[in-house]
Amino acid sequence: MVTAAVENGGSDMVIDGNEQKPKKSVSDGFDANYLKIYYGKLFPYADFFKWMSYGNDGKHPGSDQSYFGRREFSFTLDNDIYLRFQSFNNLSEMEISIKEQCPFKIDIGPVYSVDPAKRHAYAGDNVFTPVERELVFDIDMTDYDDVRYCCSGADVCLDCWPLMTAAIKVIDTTLRDDFGFNHILWVFSGRRGVHCWVCDGKARRLSNEQRAAIAEYFHLYQGNENSRKKISLTGPVLHPFLARSYTEVLKDSFESQLLCRQKIFSTEERYEKILDMIPDESITSDLRGRWQDNRRSSKNDVNSLRWEQLKNLLQSGKHKAQGMRRHVEEIVFSFTYPRLDLEVTKHMNHLLKAPFCVHPKTGRICVPIDPEHCDEFDPTTVPTVAQLLEELNAADMEVDSETDWDRTSLGESIRFFRSAFLRPLLKSCKEEIESSYNAKVQQSKNSLSW
Repeated sequence: MVTAAVENGGSDMVIDGNEQKPKKSVSDGFDANYLKIYYGKLFPYADFFKWMSYGNDGKHPGSDQSYFGRREFSFTLDNDIYLRFQSFNNLSEMEISIKEQCPFKIDIGPVYSVDPAKRHAYAGDNVFTPVERELVFDIDMTDYDDVRYCCSGADVCLDCWPLMTAAIKVIDTTLRDDFGFNHILWVFSGRRGVHCWVCDGKARRLSNEQRAAIAEYFHLYQGNENSRKKISLTGPVLHPFLARSYTEVLKDSFESQLLCRQKIFSTEERYEKILDMIPDESITSDLRGRWQDNRRSSKNDVNSLRWEQLKNLLQSGKHKAQGMRRHVEEIVFSFTYPRLDLEVTKHMNHLLKAPFCVHPKTGRICVPIDPEHCDEFDPTTVPTVAQLLEELNAADMEVDSETDWDRTSLGESIRFFRSAFLRPLLKSCKEEIESSYNAKVQQSKNSLSW
């Protein structure tokens, strides 16, 4: 059964980010009326259902046919109406409900011990409890407002987007190399950030304590917008994870992209923020004097020039022996290291916006991002629902309606979702289910043969 209860508040569920209050206003890429067509023709229901089922399709022994029905979904409708603890027994129920209600946003919650729609029918403590949930990460560009000068708040552009690219590279590599996860889905939030879904079986079954430990592994950024120093790197050498992140991602991202795009050293106000991170007053006084005397235009970019001067001073001579070079690393980390919403990662019951939603402010689709080619991702060209409908109108209307999305620019995203993420994931899930089933059969045989 589909739950239609409206439940606001409550401490047992959190909706992601600050995007939980969509309005009906029309923007360049969104109109509430567009949703009916989008959900009617373009939303990839079958792929979405296969993902959320994780191989529990009933087609082979060992699959749990109640699995999908125990997944919690949340719909946000017009006028801030929240329909929480939605659940569906099958693909058809889910598709019918979405098409009928045309939610402004769909959030995905955990798989519970019982059907969320029937939770009130069960008495006793710990009967209705989350038992599985993807390991998720939420990175929002607004958390970088103190280190970007091109935009602020919800606005993003190609000059600040490299901050998201660096975060994707660092987290994706670490999840794969340090934790052994393989099935990782990166998704554009539709406006100002990215979401990460780690979908391996061992990731979905992590406890809150284990999730918190992984979140703390990534935690480095500290302080607030008024703190002079956001990063403090202690110890004689960097942790191997941090050293790899610095040499393989962060250093290049800072020097080749952010340094000049954000004009980090271009004004006294900006370079003073950098000098505040260096505790040695003789060094900061030396640099300040050089930069104040060098205000005239230079053949070289002033940002690159001043950064090289800072590095040379900290990494050479007596300052090198005093460990000053570590402050170069701290500056780079302060600007480029991923800033995570740790609470999203730590708790199983946190709701996170579903891929392929339409963002109600921008009208852009929450499309997957290929981490291997994330440098090529341009958030400003992600298709809007209005654009997709125009593409549909321009296409041959006699084409099979089941492949309507393939006639639009959404097709590339869905094909990537299928080939790079869904197929390998389902293959792994079915192997795991069959292995577990065979082990139980063998154990049963052994118990009877004694």
